[in-house]
Amino acid sequence: MFRVNELPALTVEHVDWNDPRAEALRHSMEVEMDARYADKQNALSPAEQEELERSLAVDPGKVFVTVLVSDADGVPVGHAALKDLRGDWEMKRVIVDASRRGAGIGALLMTELAKAARAGGARRIILQTGDRQPEAVRLYERSGYTPIPIYEPYASTIPFSLCYELVL
Repeated sequence: MFRVNELPALTVEHVDWNDPRAEALRHSMEVEMDARYADKQNALSPAEQEELERSLAVDPGKVFVTVLVSDADGVPVGHAALKDLRGDWEMKRVIVDASRRGAGIGALLMTELAKAARAGGARRIILQTGDRQPEAVRLYERSGYTPIPIYEPYASTIPFSLCYELVL
């Protein structure tokens, strides 16, 4: 495993939400999250499942920025985005390739998102994660995020959510 000071050169890009490399990373995240939360998702009725999917959907028209991190060979290894949620800047789809976790890529994403949000005039960043993502919780807390009450649409659809904010 690489450590931050041993990482090969990384490239940070702001890309379109629909960039195929970003889509591929998001797909890998969906597969991983489906496995982690399979029992909870399988317990939902079809109507509850539909509501869950609606609450997790991202409207590309509301995305302020999508950040992609690639390694020296151009392979995408990290992804995160900020979108509008009722006037707040909400972080979505933070992904670090499983083989690269613990190497500082997540911290790089957090720094880039905070920089973009400040430049855009945001007063805070909010986020929702699940209770089966301890590595994400560690990343957020190490990056200065503090717990907040579960906010909508997650309070009514994903009661096992953990929510955080970073005041800028």
